[in-house]
Amino acid sequence: MTGFGQSAYDDGRLQINVEIKSLNSKFLDLNLRLPKTFADREIEIRNLISEKLERGKVSIAIEYQRYGDASMKQSYNETLFMSYYQELKKLADRVIAPHDNLFQLALNSPDVIQSNIKEESNDDEWEKIKSALLDAIQKCEQFRKAEGSVLEKMLKECGQVIAQELKKVEELDPKRVQRIRDRLKGNIVSFFGEEGFDTNRLEQEIIFYIEKLDINEEKVRLKSHLDYFTQIISEKQSNGKKLGFISQEIGREINTIGSKANDADIQKHVVIMKEELEKIKEQLNNVL
Repeated sequence: MTGFGQSAYDDGRLQINVEIKSLNSKFLDLNLRLPKTFADREIEIRNLISEKLERGKVSIAIEYQRYGDASMKQSYNETLFMSYYQELKKLADRVIAPHDNLFQLALNSPDVIQSNIKEESNDDEWEKIKSALLDAIQKCEQFRKAEGSVLEKMLKECGQVIAQELKKVEELDPKRVQRIRDRLKGNIVSFFGEEGFDTNRLEQEIIFYIEKLDINEEKVRLKSHLDYFTQIISEKQSNGKKLGFISQEIGREINTIGSKANDADIQKHVVIMKEELEKIKEQLNNVL
């Protein structure tokens, strides 16, 4: 499920910005971008996220800056730099090459540039970052809930359309059965004549054939699945996977009704049910 949350903190001495983005995913896929100073807090941050955001491809960016911090972030090993530069100059002179890029090559050589940033995290600053992070998580959850309300309405509407089409199938089914009986009997009579067949045996064969095309059990099960689907949607806990399993059962019953009915009028309603089910399956990827 998509989501977005942003939080900022600024007390004149410290500036913190936290941004969370969440995209659809079957599992929790967490991508962190945080200040190097707080790299030792990564596990704690991951635990905070996993407790609140169960699924999704989640990206978190934490920006942290102290005001008035004019200290240099890096220093240079001058002795080592000069050694690199002199060696590079000797090589250039030997092959009669220009000296234009020697300064940059020496500067970027190993261990010339040294970081002055302290790696230890400050507990007081970490608490402020943690507070901003929790605020951003809460806003992301609110974003998800707002999207979830729209999604819940859409899923229920799709389920209602399937239920309506099922009622139309139930209304057409008795007429379908009678048409099958009349067609079979008419074909037998036209082939054998009025006295050329056993009436009782014909009735038995018709009953046997109609039983193979009977869809009453499928209609009952489909209605039950739809009721259960609506019930699960209304529950507070996360049920995305359960809804996925129910939608599979709904699809199985719809397909069976379509294949067993063998009726053009009923097939029209089956097609509509399948269309609505595809909408449900597509959106269930967004449900936690």
